[in-house]
Amino acid sequence: MKRKIQNIAIVSLSSGIAGEPSVQFEVDIGVRRLREYGLNVRFMPHAMKGIDYVKAHPEKRAEDLLAAFRDPDIDMILCTIGGDDTYRLLPTLFDHGELADAVTDKVFLGFSDTTINHLMLHKIGLRTFYGQAFLPDLCELGPEMLPYTRTYFEELIETGAIREIRPSALWYAERKEFSPDLVGRALPPRPNQGFELLQGAPVFSGKILGGCIDSIFDMFDGERYADMPELCQKYHLFPDAEDWRGRILLLETSEEKPSPEKYRRALQYLRDAGVFSVVSGVLAGKPMDETYAAEYKQLLTEVIAQPHLSVVFNLNIGHAIPRCIMPFGREAVVDVNQQVIRFTE
Repeated sequence: MKRKIQNIAIVSLSSGIAGEPSVQFEVDIGVRRLREYGLNVRFMPHAMKGIDYVKAHPEKRAEDLLAAFRDPDIDMILCTIGGDDTYRLLPTLFDHGELADAVTDKVFLGFSDTTINHLMLHKIGLRTFYGQAFLPDLCELGPEMLPYTRTYFEELIETGAIREIRPSALWYAERKEFSPDLVGRALPPRPNQGFELLQGAPVFSGKILGGCIDSIFDMFDGERYADMPELCQKYHLFPDAEDWRGRILLLETSEEKPSPEKYRRALQYLRDAGVFSVVSGVLAGKPMDETYAAEYKQLLTEVIAQPHLSVVFNLNIGHAIPRCIMPFGREAVVDVNQQVIRFTE
């Protein structure tokens, strides 16, 4: 899809926090910014029902996603935020081929727990966009969207595509508080060091797929939700090793800042699934607040245990601030020497 976005549907596929009165002031900021771009904004019927309702009704979340895909006027589906249980949409979306029947060529954008939705859409052949969401990005409390974040969002809505990704010159620590009193207060910037090659060749290519390593961990481990691995296996949600062949694996960590031991276990699940034996490279996001950065870098090389596989660290993607937008399913060439990822489609 390469065309200007005009109509955006906003969905809550994980958390329903966008519907809570306490964040209405943030929602208002985001809606205003979207409308300033000339975009028509539509919240799907259950997106703003609040935390308790959205938690209790995964089938309604799924209905919103299906309706957004079916609506011919919608150009882009934007997730409000992540969360932790969007896997519960699987039966409604897949039991009778509902998602496959509904999907049309639209831009789909989200990150965090939305990793699971990206894998659902990958399963039926839709190419998606990873890395930003409504509340964390459009509703940024500062005077404007963060410039690096804004650049990629503007490119996506203007063209329906992303041509290349370069590192941000700056990064920002996590906001610890969200209140009306903080509206207009900018985050203090810190210098960023760019893409870091941990091992392997500095230039490699393939189609990118992956997401939040915490969500991927939950697909294999029932620590958070006992039924999640079973459901993911039932619906064959995690791609098999052959599907990963020649791809580039993207991994980034959540605001929960997983311990090095959990990070190790997640990498071991991926290794045991055969992923590292067939991918052409690994891209790892900057951890939020750079927490455990040194430990994660060591674990990436230690657990992957394939010195010739290219591994690049410190991408501005996912939970670290600011955020680019990463196209999934497009041919990409990573060039660490030139500090760029180019998309050739």
